[in-house]
Amino acid sequence: MTRRTEWPDSAGFGSAAGDAENRSRRNRGAAPEEDGAVTDGGGSLPSRAGSGPPRTPEEQARAICLRLLTGSARTRRQLADALRERGIPDEAAEEVLARFEDVGLIDDAAFADAWVESRHHGRGLARRALARELRTKGVDSALIDEAVGRLDAEQEESTARELVARKLRTTRGLDRDKRLRRLAGMLARKGYPEGLALRVVRRALEEEGEDPDLLDHHLPDA
Repeated sequence: MTRRTEWPDSAGFGSAAGDAENRSRRNRGAAPEEDGAVTDGGGSLPSRAGSGPPRTPEEQARAICLRLLTGSARTRRQLADALRERGIPDEAAEEVLARFEDVGLIDDAAFADAWVESRHHGRGLARRALARELRTKGVDSALIDEAVGRLDAEQEESTARELVARKLRTTRGLDRDKRLRRLAGMLARKGYPEGLALRVVRRALEEEGEDPDLLDHHLPDA
């Protein structure tokens, strides 16, 4: 992959949330709140160190979203679910979520890109597994396709080889069939297609000295 998207740290994301809200207020002719408070439309939203509970559903929704986004990036669906679980009316939730999208605090496309980058390089997950995870987080299918599409087949196979190379050492001493099952199963759990998994395992075992003819007897053509 040629582009890396960094996950924001907790403090940076919380600061970005306040900065974006304050920039938005300046654009509307309103001054930023001091002491970390964020206001919008005449209502005040205490920050994490605020002096009292929000009064309106919109203020409550903003406080919930900012608190969640301070911990880590979230998708719009994740935030919507959190607001619903906390009893925020749909109309108030929709208003706040749309507002957060407008100022860039919710960006499902950026979330998907960062998720693919992080989970592929950190956990070795293949495109199929990454797409499945993003679907569970409510990311739109078109955004998922775009994000996982940046992980090309060559990179995916290279990562599969690295995974097998690391696992190979732990399977030495096992019989051939057990090694085949364990290595191919490891790749399958990370979302690699069967054909790719078998091809990578076959090549790794051949390079280690296994008889290719015996491997072909146990592995179907990839």
